[in-house]
Amino acid sequence: MTAPLEDLMRELTPQVLGALVRRYGHFDTAEDAVQEALLAAAQQWPLDGVPDSPRSWLITVASRRLTDLLRREQARQRREERVATWALQGEPVGDADDTLVLLFLCCHPSLSPASQIALTLRAVGGLTTGEIARAFLVPEATMTRRITRAKASVQDSGARFTMPADRDERLGAVLKVVYLIFNEGYASTTGPSLQRVELAAEGIRLARLLHRLLPDDAEVAGLLALMLLTDARRPARTGPLGELVPMAEQDRSLWIPELIREGVELITATLPRGPVGPYQLQAAIAAVHDESPTAEDTDWRQIVALYEVLLQLTDNPMVALNHVVAVAMARGPDEGLALLGSIEHDDRIAKDHRLSAVRAHLLEMSGDTPGARAAYEEAANRTTSIPQQRYLRTRANTLPNT
Repeated sequence: MTAPLEDLMRELTPQVLGALVRRYGHFDTAEDAVQEALLAAAQQWPLDGVPDSPRSWLITVASRRLTDLLRREQARQRREERVATWALQGEPVGDADDTLVLLFLCCHPSLSPASQIALTLRAVGGLTTGEIARAFLVPEATMTRRITRAKASVQDSGARFTMPADRDERLGAVLKVVYLIFNEGYASTTGPSLQRVELAAEGIRLARLLHRLLPDDAEVAGLLALMLLTDARRPARTGPLGELVPMAEQDRSLWIPELIREGVELITATLPRGPVGPYQLQAAIAAVHDESPTAEDTDWRQIVALYEVLLQLTDNPMVALNHVVAVAMARGPDEGLALLGSIEHDDRIAKDHRLSAVRAHLLEMSGDTPGARAAYEEAANRTTSIPQQRYLRTRANTLPNT
């Protein structure tokens, strides 16, 4: 199957699933029917050509398959008569794109963040259970159970397939899930690779989808801009052997100019509209980095100012830690270390390897080589990412002996 055909089917998957769930309910069975329709399309379309309305074709085939599955299930339970009555009560399938409703359903508040991510990747992203399991380095059987429980929880909650009344409140959860998907791809928390490109790409695709469906939402635009500006650095983040290359040492000629240009244009157009939210501010910070021709030219004072505004909007320990780094770069390591002391007892970050890594970097900047070496080793022991471990131990081992 060709790449354009794969892209088309991935784009249509949530639309078809949304149409079936809206009409029939039965999330789990509807998804099975959609997968069978996609399989039929993968077999027929390369031979017969793509139909004039591929979405309608998939909905028709999936609806027939769903009816078969439901009748079989109802027959086993001796409730065949209810199928016809139930199906007739469904709403007719129109041309509306239900992808956004499906996203909100996958991010139902009854689900844990891990389940929200898995269900979103399965139902909206179109990834197979095996692909999701490999991405998160768990057995496929484990991921199957997680997704099955998530579907059952949504079904048991009695949630209807409509846009929730509290959409604006729940949009934050949707954005968080999409951003978590991107981050796990851009900076993997476990395993032998620093990056999982397919997950980062899926996060960007979902953000583009959200922006298309909600073009006037400034935070949706901010999230997309943030992802684009961050992903633009991807080619320079690893060396020939897959080793981590920090931003200050990256070959900026490898950064992707098209993504930088798109991200800068998006955040430049979004910020004046207001009100300004956390994703917009993080995108603005990323833009300052990406537009600096060299690490030395980075406008750290502007970045400090942006972080200070961001800290007023969010109680996020990682934002506070990044603010420490910016202060150290703008005003010197001593001020950074003093500020670090004010957040290092925060239970949310106290055992995170990034806290130790920042302390090591600031101690190195201040000339405390023994302290820096110990902090780098501590950070290496705390991370589960193999490339991160190698980088931190290399930093510790290359410090001069005193």
